[in-house]
Amino acid sequence: MLSNIGVPGLIIILVITLIIFGPKKLPEIGSAFGKTLSEFKRTTSSIMSDEEEPSKVEKNDL
Repeated sequence: MLSNIGVPGLIIILVITLIIFGPKKLPEIGSAFGKTLSEFKRTTSSIMSDEEEPSKVEKNDL
């Protein structure tokens, strides 16, 4: 879904966000979004590593 947006769509989204929140709040929103995205990536990678460890242990037990 996001791969179909393209550059014009991103520009429209940025302009609408700028109109709604104003230029003073935009850096704060970007920072909060970046922190949220990094936390999501960290959580998903830890979940994936937790799922891989038991399968390795089970193979070694056989």
